[in-house]
Amino acid sequence: MNEPLRHAIAESGLTHAQLADRIGVDTKTIDRWVTGRTPYRRHRQALAGLLNTNERDLWPEPTTRGNGTRDYGSPEIIATYPHRWAVPRTVWQRLFESAEQEIDILAYAALFLAEDTGLLNTIAEKARAGVTVRILLGDPNGHHIAERGEAEGIGDAMPAKIRNALTLYQPLRDIEGVDIRLHDTALYNSIYRADGMLLVNSHIFGVPAAQAPVMHLREGVAGMFAAYWASLRNAWSAGLDY
Repeated sequence: MNEPLRHAIAESGLTHAQLADRIGVDTKTIDRWVTGRTPYRRHRQALAGLLNTNERDLWPEPTTRGNGTRDYGSPEIIATYPHRWAVPRTVWQRLFESAEQEIDILAYAALFLAEDTGLLNTIAEKARAGVTVRILLGDPNGHHIAERGEAEGIGDAMPAKIRNALTLYQPLRDIEGVDIRLHDTALYNSIYRADGMLLVNSHIFGVPAAQAPVMHLREGVAGMFAAYWASLRNAWSAGLDY
């Protein structure tokens, strides 16, 4: 099952029949694409355009091994991005909209997310619908937070970013099922999870998080998702109530 494609179609409001008509294929062909078959390049481009998303979000590009065979990597990897700012907003939107049970956010500030009213509204709507929301941000007075600010070359701006983010997240605290904690952890990644999907923003010494790479993962047997999910749970357990 191509979950990113299924979510994108659901979000678009278009039926399989409507998409098939616009692309010029049979409706059953759309069904096969959703269940995992990869379309021809021209059809991938057309479908991504109709769904207002990036082709690579729906079908990550394969790499070529030394022996010439095609390697699509781990089935848990949906896509990779060279920078957080390169992740389309629709990917963030679909991530949180897909949640049916849990949403978890582990970061220092995640100010970019807190400043996006649309994404915050989506998280709030999910919480009101019964989804458990856990947000774990850096303690503005924490030792490791000060170190991260120095590493990014922004000094005292890091605690200020966190305080700003906490203010913007404040309305969520009034919703039942939303819990916010603070941590003083040397984070190696920021993690954004919705049930069996997550986005991992790597932390690189001397590089702001917005400039660092992001992996889009789905839960699977390879263990990548499980490793990041375990890290997130451990950080949450060590966090302090805000």
